[in-house]
Amino acid sequence: MEQQLILTFIILMITTVLFMTSRIRSDLVAMLSLLALLLTGILTVNEALAGFSNSVVVMIAALFVVSGGIFRTGLATMAGKLLLKWSNNSEIKLLFLLMLIVGILSAFMSNTGTVAVLLPVVVSIAIGMKTSPAKFLIPLAFASSLGGVLTLIGTPPNLIVSQTLVDFGYERLSFFDFTPIGLVALGTGMLFLLIFGKYLLPKQNDNNRVARNTYATPNQLANYYELADKLYSVYVPKGSTLAKKKLSELKVPMNYQIYVLSIKRKSEGNGPAFLPVTYQEIAGPGSVIEENDVLYLQGYQEQVKKFADDYGLIIEDTKEAKEVISREQGIAEVLLTPQSSLINHTLLELHFREKYNVNILSIKRKGKIYLEDLSKEKLLFGDALLVQGAWSDIELLAKETMDVVVVGQPQEQASMAAANGRAPIAALIMLAMLIVMTLEIVPAVTAVVIAAVLMVITGCLRNMDDAYGRINWESVILIAAMLPMATALEKTGGVQLLSETIVEMLGPYGPIAIMAGFYLATSFFSQFISNTATTVLFAPIAVTSAISFGVSPYPFLLAVSVAASMAFATPVASPTNALVMAAGNYKFIDFVKVGLPLQMVLWMVMMFAIPFFFPFNAT
Repeated sequence: MEQQLILTFIILMITTVLFMTSRIRSDLVAMLSLLALLLTGILTVNEALAGFSNSVVVMIAALFVVSGGIFRTGLATMAGKLLLKWSNNSEIKLLFLLMLIVGILSAFMSNTGTVAVLLPVVVSIAIGMKTSPAKFLIPLAFASSLGGVLTLIGTPPNLIVSQTLVDFGYERLSFFDFTPIGLVALGTGMLFLLIFGKYLLPKQNDNNRVARNTYATPNQLANYYELADKLYSVYVPKGSTLAKKKLSELKVPMNYQIYVLSIKRKSEGNGPAFLPVTYQEIAGPGSVIEENDVLYLQGYQEQVKKFADDYGLIIEDTKEAKEVISREQGIAEVLLTPQSSLINHTLLELHFREKYNVNILSIKRKGKIYLEDLSKEKLLFGDALLVQGAWSDIELLAKETMDVVVVGQPQEQASMAAANGRAPIAALIMLAMLIVMTLEIVPAVTAVVIAAVLMVITGCLRNMDDAYGRINWESVILIAAMLPMATALEKTGGVQLLSETIVEMLGPYGPIAIMAGFYLATSFFSQFISNTATTVLFAPIAVTSAISFGVSPYPFLLAVSVAASMAFATPVASPTNALVMAAGNYKFIDFVKVGLPLQMVLWMVMMFAIPFFFPFNAT
């Protein structure tokens, strides 16, 4: 057993060094650590793989999905604009507001859920301010942990130490007994991050990274290609001569120099409960026009008016790009490759519409926009085409042809379009999740998984592929592979050995020294194992030590609870740290640089605050 204990500490030290150097990806380091524990016989196969079925890991993955729904629907952007308004676009005011809000919310709600809700909001704000999300996300995660200390239900360690007191025959801690110490901790942490955060947080500018991953939206593309004021909708009334005719017969582009983009139509009662359903379809040569259809057209006003007059159509007021951008269809920018077989051919020769099932709305060549007689234009290298069609066809165009490159991320844009208008639904799901987690109606992981599934079912996320794409698997694997380290430390007696050493070494220096030792030991282990497991291990030892010294166990237990809750020095120290790691583009060392000094400052402050509110000589 002693040999296994030494091996465990060696593996932990090597893992920590590898994490800090950042030369190997953090999830790979965690997997190597897991393999080392397995191959040395410290853990069995079941023990080593238990992390992948841990409820915390499942909850983190599901929270990424919930966060994705909040971002997709635009709810994050709306909340971000409100926060920006309150902060007057000041980064320091915004940082203060974010930490204060998340700190207060975390006192009554799951801090992991709170961070998951606010994370997309913060990223949206940072992009809007053209600054790095890294300036805000570590403070966001840390403030959630600090706020958790404010109340009995704010963090699991508080509940554990309260129950431990009852188990040993002492009076339990009430709901707000933690509040004075929590306020000191939250105030200290906020002050530290506001003053020193700008020096300790990563200096890299993420604007370039954001710019590379942020492409023009469909509405922006419509403006770039001067499309917005050339979109019209016409209604096909009863008796129109257009009814029952195929578009291929009408030759609308040739005769009127306009393009029929899509058709909005009511079904004949084929929907749920046999009620008529309005739907929109992409217009093609085989499309047959029906009475009561609404046609969305692209062209100049005079030509649209002539077309309407000839067929007895009614021109409607709608002239917005959003009418050709929906859950099913959209627009995208396409560039010709140097070796494209399309070069020097007209769209008519290529049968582009029939071949790719998308419409060409506009061509941009050397800064000039071409909107008329596009079918007769020869395509040249350097041309940019604005295409419109079903999102599935645009995605297929991006994957299956070497002739063109689809700019941006059509799958991403399709998901955004699909979630458009569903922000209230996402808000209700988020609120219900937080209420259920706070009231503990069902286990927290159950509440989060239900919320994640609802995000897909209600259309806040486009489909399951979209949901899976929102999960940051590096963070999930990192946590899952590091959780068995707690089992190894407990199994080999590492935690027990350290706690006994603390009492033996620091006993002669009085209770304040022992409390400081418990705080530091708890703080160290909570960087690598869950704060709940750390508190469960240290709380009984702290009470026993207090009894043997003839002092109140309350300050010892408060030291254990606070230290376990405020684990900042590693991304695996808490789910909130893991959640912000990828979004902030952080490295392991970034958490050390900010978290370690903050923990030392809090340690010194708590050594005065805890005995002040919970004296050693109290009965």
